[in-house]
Amino acid sequence: MATPTDKPTDKSADPKSGDSRPAKAAQSHAGEVLQCERLDFTDLVPQNRPRAQSMAGFDDCYTDIVDYIIRCTHKIWDERDVGLIYTHYTHNCVLYGTMGTMYNREDVVRDTLQRLVSLPERRGMATQVVWSGNDVDGFYTSHLVTGSGRHSQNGHYGPATGRAFVSRTVADCMVFENKIYREWVVADQMAIIRQLGLDPQAYAEKLAKAKLSQGLTSLDIGENGLMMGQYPPSELPLDTSIAASDLERKTLEWLHAAYNRKMFGVLRDVYAPTVMYHGPLMKELYGITAVSHQMIGLIGAIPDAVFMPQHVCSVDCVEGGTKVAVRWVMEGHHLGFGGLESLGDPTGKRIQVMGMSHFHYKDGRIVDDWTVYDELSMLVQVKLAQLADRPAVSDIAL
Repeated sequence: MATPTDKPTDKSADPKSGDSRPAKAAQSHAGEVLQCERLDFTDLVPQNRPRAQSMAGFDDCYTDIVDYIIRCTHKIWDERDVGLIYTHYTHNCVLYGTMGTMYNREDVVRDTLQRLVSLPERRGMATQVVWSGNDVDGFYTSHLVTGSGRHSQNGHYGPATGRAFVSRTVADCMVFENKIYREWVVADQMAIIRQLGLDPQAYAEKLAKAKLSQGLTSLDIGENGLMMGQYPPSELPLDTSIAASDLERKTLEWLHAAYNRKMFGVLRDVYAPTVMYHGPLMKELYGITAVSHQMIGLIGAIPDAVFMPQHVCSVDCVEGGTKVAVRWVMEGHHLGFGGLESLGDPTGKRIQVMGMSHFHYKDGRIVDDWTVYDELSMLVQVKLAQLADRPAVSDIAL
């Protein structure tokens, strides 16, 4: 597993680099690992920039790990160089998505092509990259992307609607010597479905029927299990060994208190009063009460769920403070009403949620929270379980 041991070095810009930008712009980020927040795209994929990190085994164009993940994503998705997947993913890569898992590079190629067919005008803009590691142990990146475009071609969303959309995606990647060998992707597909004017119920049932025809009766998208025995949630072991700093450890502790112990009052101590919440369905909310309501809404629909963090990493932020990325899984049953409106009345069906959260801490409190999970995935899981419950024609007595 990647470890945050590779620190940016203090190098000056090479005056012979041939960079045509003004000297201040060309030199301001020399020797530093790039950050997305204040840079234009051309600064994030620089020309003739000296390497800010040792990138042994990586293509020469990549100057640091942030440059790598932004540049190769842009080339594959926006410049349509889909064939770069063959040089940027291992043949046996594993990609965990909210609708299932892919186990080889060819499936990644096919999936990419299908998405480009349906949304040919989509552009993905890097919002931020939180990372850890080095080129010896391997890198880990958590890449938050804001995608926008128009549904202008027939494809897996059905006939083109011509409607515009905006959605968020987080992709966590494990990278070694220019190749991604494991990836987790959480795309807010429900946000797209709603903006395109499609019927979520009909679309989810279509996906569920396709899964059932493949012999699936459930989607296994996580690695978490429900707690054993009859102990209260406070007794659930909290593994903080994945944390590499006090702030990462603190983050895991308050997430455990809120999600597992349901002690939502902890949010008053964690979030700044002026916090901005950037959530699923492109919600943009303000204040601690709004954050609390969103969290209770998710847990209310799956009240017996166990929340398990899978990975955490952090970077100092050019805007001040620190950004912490957490990849997590929840597993439980649809036993209640909550903020997941499309699920309707409680069905009792098992649900797994894979989510990603990026927290921006300043002066000890969270001032921005980006959280992404996919309500469409949960709706498909419920419908798939309901379809599996129906008796087959051969089982019906005539």
